[in-house]
Amino acid sequence: MQQGALEPMNRLDRYGRRQIAGTLAAFGAVLFVLWSASALAGSHKTGAVVVSIEGVSADGPPRIADITAGDAVLRFRSSIPLACSVVYGETDAFGLIATDTDMAGGAHGDHGALMVGLKPDTEYHYRVQGTAADGTLYMSRVRTFRTPPAVENANLASLAAGAKVVAVSSNYGDGGNDSAFGANKALDGSGGTAWSSFDDGNGAYIEIALAGPARIEAVEVWTRTMANGTAQIFSFTLTTDTGEVLGPFSLPDASRAYRFEVDVVARSLRLDVVESNGGNTGLIEFAAYGTPL
Repeated sequence: MQQGALEPMNRLDRYGRRQIAGTLAAFGAVLFVLWSASALAGSHKTGAVVVSIEGVSADGPPRIADITAGDAVLRFRSSIPLACSVVYGETDAFGLIATDTDMAGGAHGDHGALMVGLKPDTEYHYRVQGTAADGTLYMSRVRTFRTPPAVENANLASLAAGAKVVAVSSNYGDGGNDSAFGANKALDGSGGTAWSSFDDGNGAYIEIALAGPARIEAVEVWTRTMANGTAQIFSFTLTTDTGEVLGPFSLPDASRAYRFEVDVVARSLRLDVVESNGGNTGLIEFAAYGTPL
């Protein structure tokens, strides 16, 4: 009788102890989750400090260069390696983004983000953003630039005019003509892209077929170069589909396209490198101006 009376009390006592232990375990788990979330948030805040990008500029603030009626390039040299991008648009709400491109990829010091899809004679707002390896975010103030009016004198050697690459010594990485550094980049009308050969040096060449026969009055050639100074073309020749050889023509530097006056009727033009300092030689742009026949 006495033992039977104690039995329910023992069950209740055991139940009570289990219930309290379970409650404490659950409470401890909640505390751990909250502490972990707080620690993670604190770590994130520490790594996400926003700093003015001008403070890590190696040669002045980020600038817009190589502006055409349809695209522009953000140029910037940082004193520390950064992975950069630029947001841009017709208002300070932006809406478009261009990422930093480089053969090496990843964070680096020489930046060039190509902004495409621009309208002629239009003002654009832009802001540069960069991320360092420690998670620090670098940001510029909002600036503006204006695109020039559309050019009436069309480039007969552009893809838009119906020209195409019919032969090329090679494309970087053995890619096709439409790859990131493929031959088509020399005909796309953009100063932010380039055709790069695959270490062809003085053996690099590119042959371009026009949409039809034309009297060519001038050509413009813009050599590419690497950050280490290699891959620059110093002179080249042009050969027409009839075998007429023009040049050699000299290129003073890689800062811009240089214009050369010619007078020839041709359906195609082949550019051969005569002298360079070797490496992945190629072109940022090739243009031909004249009158279709």
